[in-house]
Amino acid sequence: MRPTEPQLRQNLTRYGRRLWERGWVANHDGNLSLRLPRGRVLCSPTGISKADLSTEMALVVDGETGKKLSGELRPFSELNLHLAFYACREDAQAVVHAHPPLATAYGAAGIELPHPFLPEAVVSLGASIPTVPLALPGQGAADAIAPYLPDHHALLIAGNGVLTCGADLEQAYLRMELVEHLCTVAHAACALGGVQKLSSATIEALLAAHVKAGLAPRLREVETKGRSQKLRTQSSEAQNSEAQSSEELQNLVNQEIARVLGR
Repeated sequence: MRPTEPQLRQNLTRYGRRLWERGWVANHDGNLSLRLPRGRVLCSPTGISKADLSTEMALVVDGETGKKLSGELRPFSELNLHLAFYACREDAQAVVHAHPPLATAYGAAGIELPHPFLPEAVVSLGASIPTVPLALPGQGAADAIAPYLPDHHALLIAGNGVLTCGADLEQAYLRMELVEHLCTVAHAACALGGVQKLSSATIEALLAAHVKAGLAPRLREVETKGRSQKLRTQSSEAQNSEAQSSEELQNLVNQEIARVLGR
């Protein structure tokens, strides 16, 4: 049974406070959102410490435009990052953005997290946790994350913390927790020579478990159709290119034969 809106508001408040308690947000940092029925999104407001977040502060916005539908306060400026996840992914029912220190440090340093090196993390998050290049706030930031959304549950964002999605706020929060844990382990392992990455065979088996557990990303139908069309176009272009290359190669062979025979 789907939680009621009052229950979802309580979850938003609970996990917002957990971000603050863990030291993953400072000042007015961090934001949370989750889907509501009828194309709406419930989100935290801007300008409020997550330590002070309360259920009545949550806002309801349009899930496509971000326009405020109800609430006294204003939506946060990075709402477009959340809406981009929802527009792309059917399984993204909640999004969390925070600045856990070590994960944020990896992004700020422009260092890729050497994932995968812990088996459990592959089952939960897949085999890749990319670092998104630094981009200016606004549309630039949304454009920067767009290529990574279809295939990843968690993103390190250079200079801007971590963005995770989930089937609910709990899962999005736990994925954030796992990313910070991985960064902590990887950082500690640096003093010991670095982590040992998993073998290809091991990763393949773990990804099968990832899919079997229903944790693989699911695209929205419109996104799936778009990607299928793109793949068909790329395949057609590749076939045309291959045919052209074969014809060119045959011409070169014929020319070389003619030259050798003195024709």
